[in-house]
Amino acid sequence: MNDPDSRTVLVIGGGVSGNAVTVLLRRAGIAVELIEAKPDWNVLGSGITLQGNALRVLREVGVWDEVRESGYAVDNVGMAAPDGTVFHIQQDFRTGGEDLPSIFGMQRPRLQEILCEAVRGSGAAVRLGTTVEELVQDASGVTARFSDGTESRYDLVIAADGVGSRTRAMIGISDEPEPTGMAIWRVPVPRPESVERMTLAYGGPCYIAGYCPTSKNTIYAYLAEANRDRASIDPASYADEMRRLAAPYGGAWPEIAASITDPAQVNYTWFERLLVEGSWHRGRVVLIGDAAHVCPPTLAQGAAMSLEDASVLAEMLSEEQDWSSLDALLTGFYERRIGRVRTVVEASVQLGQWQMDGARDADAPGLMGRTMSVLQETP
Repeated sequence: MNDPDSRTVLVIGGGVSGNAVTVLLRRAGIAVELIEAKPDWNVLGSGITLQGNALRVLREVGVWDEVRESGYAVDNVGMAAPDGTVFHIQQDFRTGGEDLPSIFGMQRPRLQEILCEAVRGSGAAVRLGTTVEELVQDASGVTARFSDGTESRYDLVIAADGVGSRTRAMIGISDEPEPTGMAIWRVPVPRPESVERMTLAYGGPCYIAGYCPTSKNTIYAYLAEANRDRASIDPASYADEMRRLAAPYGGAWPEIAASITDPAQVNYTWFERLLVEGSWHRGRVVLIGDAAHVCPPTLAQGAAMSLEDASVLAEMLSEEQDWSSLDALLTGFYERRIGRVRTVVEASVQLGQWQMDGARDADAPGLMGRTMSVLQETP
């Protein structure tokens, strides 16, 4: 196991963090097999806002050129009243360095397609429509039994299977995501000519009404409100419901609302929080990304934290020549990540809580500034 070329890793989950860690480990000459539960590799979603520190990892993965051609770079954020009047434009932090945009919007399915292509190109073995049914560990490795009846043995298992991670419970970690009390409506729509930056309106019927360009021709629009019983909302009414919530807002919102016609394009999700404390691994199985931590999108740092996990873990695994001390290495990974991730999770939750509480004296700009200053540091 001291020979890097003989090391084997199973990555569970083909989302942002799973795809990124696969490519980075393959670049180090480590054999990787990636499994993904969904047969279509989960190429779904509306839009995604990526901060500079997320772009830095995408550049490390080798996909920044394709990402840059597919999205829309923004360097400032407009703060608007519910009627659409922009009363403040703030320059955002360049958390990825001065050579990368502060904010980058793109269509989430396109990002997934780019990462999937990178995984394929890395030479990793990929199995779609496959899940792990059992993990059996001993001192020298992990035997994984799969839903298709096969089994294989690995030196390490990386669980990147998201907020609903089955692996988390499988290895004895009982932490589960908890709702924060807020929910979000999301939709991709054509870009109005007036939309050239990310714009956020606070107040009105929703806590936040925002939109961000995701390409020259598209934007990602969203409305955050108090969460409701999802069973009480007919998915066939999603477009009507989002238009109703958008109706009181001015600026580009009337044009945006007129484009919200297909309920299948509208996504309704509760905000959740999760932070696994103490350790993100048990033996030779380690959690990364949303399997280990989840935060509301109030800072747009969820994908960035997941990508940073992939980068840091791949770096540590690639540099360590002797995997016989994996427990110490994985403990070191947790210790290197936990402070930064905790800062983001707690700040994201606090910003949402202040909005739900209607806290007029909250120092939201100060909290955001302090958090972004931390994120400018190398993870």
